This record gives sequence, structure tokens and C-alpha cells, in this order.
Amino acid sequence: MTESRPPFPPFDHEAALQKVQAAEDAWNTCDPQRVSLAYTADSLWRNRDQFVTGREQIVEFLTTKWERELDYALRKSLWDFHGNRIAVRFQYECRDAGGQWWRSYGNELWEFADDGLMRRREASINDVVIDESERRYFGPRSENERGRDIPLR
Repeated sequence: MTESRPPFPPFDHEAALQKVQAAEDAWNTCDPQRVSLAYTADSLWRNRDQFVTGREQIVEFLTTKWERELDYALRKSLWDFHGNRIAVRFQYECRDAGGQWWRSYGNELWEFADDGLMRRREASINDVVIDESERRYFGPRSENERGRDIPLR
């Protein structure tokens, strides 16, 4: 059985927005197996200073991530797109086991195979300590929030 994940490249604006929202929705489940299915079996990642290859390593990486990053809530927004590539900016909030809250800001570069699966993901991320009272994100985006851009800071 051939895997595929529409929409397929080359992307128009609507298709790029669909890919970004689908990624946000999947990552907010904090389910490593589910998230891994959006990537090719041999997908290449750079996440900060870590390099990950293939779905098995993606699952391992995400399992460790979400064991460490509690109450994770993510927002992504489309930055640009061209052909089979999409650029995204994002923010997420989480707390560590000690109760410290964090907001992480980042940019991702995505490259897709013809079947709509992501074959390359490069993420640059910076973390900022925040107080619990500064939180903006509480779980997945509501239907009313969909399509809204994320604040700069």
C-alpha cells in the first residue's frame, strides 16, 4: 500500500495553509506515532542541535520531547511556500517537571515528497522562561482561532 498525505505539491496558498494546520493539530496530540505518519520513512530532521533520520528515530525523539515538555500547546503559522517547500514560524508553551513554564519560538523549513509526506524538516528554536500568568496557549487551537496569526512576542 502506498502512503500519501494530501494536499500534494506544488502547493498553492490554501494547500500550504492546510499543511500547516494539519501539522499543528497532529503535534498538539503529543502522540509520537500519529505525528510520525506525516513524514517519509526516511525523513531527515534537524531539530536545534539534534539530527534525526526516519520514523523510528522521529518517534523516539518525540516521545522523549513530550515526556520532558508537559502541558505542551503549539501554534504554527505559514511564513511562505514555493513548489514542494513550506516555511513556518511557530510558538509553543510547556512546563518542565519542576513547574517552570517556557515559551519556545522557532522557524521550520519543510520539504515534501510528491506523495505529500514531509521528507525534510529543519527547525531552529529559542526558549524563553515565562511565568504561568504569561501563558497564551491552553491546548489545541479552537475553531474560532483557526487562521489567526501568532503574535511576534
